[in-house]
Amino acid sequence: MTFKELKLIAPIERAIEEKGYEHPTKIQAEAIPKVLSRKDVLGIAQTGTGKTAAFSIPIIQLIYQIDGNTSLHKPLRALIVTPTRELAIQIDENIRAYNKHTHLRHAVIFGGVKQNKQVEELKKGVQILVATPGRLLDLIDQSYINVEDLKILVLDEADRMLDMGFIHDIRKLLKIIPKKRQTLFFSATMPDDIIALSKNMLHKPERVEVARKSSVVDTIRQRVYYTNKEDKVQLLHHILQSLKKERILVFSRTKHGADKLVKKLKKLGHEADAIHGNKSQNKRQSTLKNFKNKTIKILVATDIAARGIDIKLLKFVINFDIPNLPETYVHRIGRSGRAGEEGMAISISEPEENVFVKEIEKLTKKKIEVIQDHPFPQTTKPMTAAEKKEWNKEKQRKKKEFFENRRNNKEKRGKKKGR
Repeated sequence: MTFKELKLIAPIERAIEEKGYEHPTKIQAEAIPKVLSRKDVLGIAQTGTGKTAAFSIPIIQLIYQIDGNTSLHKPLRALIVTPTRELAIQIDENIRAYNKHTHLRHAVIFGGVKQNKQVEELKKGVQILVATPGRLLDLIDQSYINVEDLKILVLDEADRMLDMGFIHDIRKLLKIIPKKRQTLFFSATMPDDIIALSKNMLHKPERVEVARKSSVVDTIRQRVYYTNKEDKVQLLHHILQSLKKERILVFSRTKHGADKLVKKLKKLGHEADAIHGNKSQNKRQSTLKNFKNKTIKILVATDIAARGIDIKLLKFVINFDIPNLPETYVHRIGRSGRAGEEGMAISISEPEENVFVKEIEKLTKKKIEVIQDHPFPQTTKPMTAAEKKEWNKEKQRKKKEFFENRRNNKEKRGKKKGR
């Protein structure tokens, strides 16, 4: 199938041609016609499958058909809600590319920066708005955003939103937007709470599912070092010493862990910085710019903050913490080895993470090369698979409880201020 077969309007076809695209991805080929026929869509797909274009292209076309080709002030027609600033910016950039030959107005809003510039954009009139939940509700409360004429709602990365404690914000939003609307719901996974949320949001949805990403390109070499938890930093230092001239993206499981690792690496003489959700937007953009121009050689990132990052000619990715979802591993190491270039994925596994390595090999159907000749071999007995499963369940329960408590405390403080 080609994009020409999707019956897109001329301005969008022209924009797609200028980007050099001819064939839609699987999710684009399936979702675009459904969205254009004004159906609710339940999409199960990860970042990197082309889902942003799968909803942004038909949204532009539908609004163009509603409002016509005019630059006059028009009301908000489409709202795209996503969990992180990086994803919001990435979605807005996609909309800008596909929308370049129409007069539709679009904007992106997110927290972590002053609202003044965002408010100025909103005052000019916006038909398509990309937003993170907190800033969105804040500006709605301040009457800078009017959702009365909303026609389309997109909830992107729904599972991440729940993990980050945004469920209350989403429920608040659903109470104030029109009930008669088209809703597009995208999530990488479908646990019970996501299924329940989708049932409350969608009306007779069309299901679009892309098989979970399991392939690793042949240009990426994979290696794993087995070590003990207390030796991880020293082993990373040992590995980095042989890669002094290279830019390296290092993945940490948590924001606190990323900051802690950067401090230790700096003490060991490495040029490093961290990027995660607790950093201000300006700081994150500055850090990313410094990494791209090689002012810093080591960027330590969390999975959520790394979404939307596209660094050309990046050869090395290191998993300081092994992800508990094998699909996350595939997505991480896919940052290297792009456009036919060679890449190297290095993982440092402590005993409790050994089971994750096995799950990765099972998903990708590839054995990861084990590097045994290093000064910090693993000696601690790892957990069994059953013990690790129970440990993860308890960890997820505590994580959800933490976000719920934080959200409830925030609401209580808000009510007290309103008295």
